[in-house]
Amino acid sequence: MCKRFLLATVMLLGSFCMKISAQEALPPGELTLENAIALGIKNNFDVQQSELDMQSSKILWRQAQLNRLPDLNAFIGHGVQQGRSIDPFTNSYINQTLRYANYNASSNTPIFAGLSLHNQVKQQSLAYEASRLDLQQSKDNLTLNVILGYLDILSLEDQLLALENQYELSRQQVIRLETLDSSGAAKPYELSDLKGAMAGNEIAIINGRNNVETAKINLCQLLNVTYSKNMTIQKISPEQFLVPYAETSEQVYSTALQEFAMIRAAYLRKKSAEKWVKATVGMKFPTIGFNAQAGSPISSSANNQNFINSTIVETQDYVIVNGGNSYVYKEQNNFYNWKPSYGNQLRNNISTSFSINLNIPLFNAGVAHNRTKNAKILLESRKITETNIRTRLQQNIEQAYLNMTTAAGRHKTLLEQLAAFEESFRAADIRFNEGVVTSVDYLTVKNRRDASEINLIIARYDYVLRTKILDYYQGRNR
Repeated sequence: MCKRFLLATVMLLGSFCMKISAQEALPPGELTLENAIALGIKNNFDVQQSELDMQSSKILWRQAQLNRLPDLNAFIGHGVQQGRSIDPFTNSYINQTLRYANYNASSNTPIFAGLSLHNQVKQQSLAYEASRLDLQQSKDNLTLNVILGYLDILSLEDQLLALENQYELSRQQVIRLETLDSSGAAKPYELSDLKGAMAGNEIAIINGRNNVETAKINLCQLLNVTYSKNMTIQKISPEQFLVPYAETSEQVYSTALQEFAMIRAAYLRKKSAEKWVKATVGMKFPTIGFNAQAGSPISSSANNQNFINSTIVETQDYVIVNGGNSYVYKEQNNFYNWKPSYGNQLRNNISTSFSINLNIPLFNAGVAHNRTKNAKILLESRKITETNIRTRLQQNIEQAYLNMTTAAGRHKTLLEQLAAFEESFRAADIRFNEGVVTSVDYLTVKNRRDASEINLIIARYDYVLRTKILDYYQGRNR
C-alpha cells in the first residue's frame, strides 16, 4: 500500500513538474519593461483567447460575404432495385433486378433577398472590427498590469535599499557604542537600545527581500514564464515621470472616448446589432433566385438498337380475293440490340433545366417576426452596454485622476517632511554622538526619518503608477 502511495505521489509530482517546465524560460540578461510587455502579450492566455475569438469572427465575416455568391452542388447515387419497377428509359413496367445510377449538379444564385445578405455582411464586418478591438483591449489590460507589476518590483527594491542603508547606520552606531562600552564610557541600556533597533532593521530587510521576490514571482506568473532567483530587471528612474500631469480629467475622458478600445468595441457592437435588425426585417421579403440543374441517369435495363436492313415479310392479316384468302405482306425493319456502355449512357442521357424562382414567405409560425423582435432586444441591450461602459469609464477616470492628484500632493508633502526629518536626524546624530541626548531620543528621531524615507519611496512610485493608469485610458501604453 505504501509503495502504491509513493508511486502515485511521484507520478503526480512528475506531471506537475512537466507542466512547470512547459512554461517559457525568462530571456537571459536584464529584463526590460519593453521585453516584459512583449513577452506577456506573447504568452498571456487571455490575449491568446482574444486572438482566437477574432479569427473566428473573421471567418463569420468572410462566410457572410460568400453567402452572396452562387452555390454549386453535385450528387452521385448508385443503387439496386428488385421486383416490379418502371424502366427509366421506356417508362414501361419491368420485373427484373435493376442497377441504376444518377449524376446531378445544381446551382442556386440569390438575385434578391430583401437586402438581408447585404446587411448580414455589414453586421459581421462590424462584429469583426469589434473583436479586433477586444484583442487590443486584452493587450492594453496586460500591458498595464505588466507596468504596474514592474513598478512594484522597482518600488520594493528601492525600499529594500533604503532599509539596508538604515541597517548599516544602526550597525555603525552599535560598533561605536560597543567600543565605548568596552572602555566603560557608554551606558549599557543605550547599547541595548541600538542593538534592538538594529535587529528591527534586520527583520525589515528580511521582509523586504521576501516582498521583492514575491513581486518578481507575481510578474513571472503574469508573463507566464518560469520564475528564476537570478531574475533582474532594468532600473527606471521614477524622477523622469515626476512631472505635473498635463491633461485634466475632462481631457482624459475626451481622449479615452476615441482611443479606449472597450468604448470603440461597444459602439461597433451596437452598430452591428442595428445591421442585424435590418437583416431580420429583410428576411420577411420575397426572395428571387436563379436555379440551374444538370443530370444524367444510368440504368442496367438500358437497351439500344442499330438498324440492319428492311425485308418483306408475310403477316397474319389477309384479304379475300376471288373467294380465296390472300395474305398481306409488309416491310419490316430489322435492328441489332446492344447494351450501351456506362460512359455512353452518361454522355447521351444528359438533361438540363434552368429556372427563376420567387419565394414568398406567407406564414412561418411567427419565426420571422420573433427573430426581428429578438434582434431589437439585442440592439437595446447593446445600447445599454455602451452607455454603461461610457458611464463607468468616466467614473473610473474621475477616480483615477483624483488618486493621481492625491498621490502628487502626498509626494510633495513627504519630500518636505523627509527634508525636515533629515535635518532633525543630522542634529540628533551629532548630539547623540556627543552624549547630549539619550538613545531613546535618538531612535525616536531616526525612526521618524526612516519611516518618512520609506513613505516617500512608496509615494513616488504610487504617483507614477497613477499616471500610467490615466495613460492606459488614453491608449498611450501601447
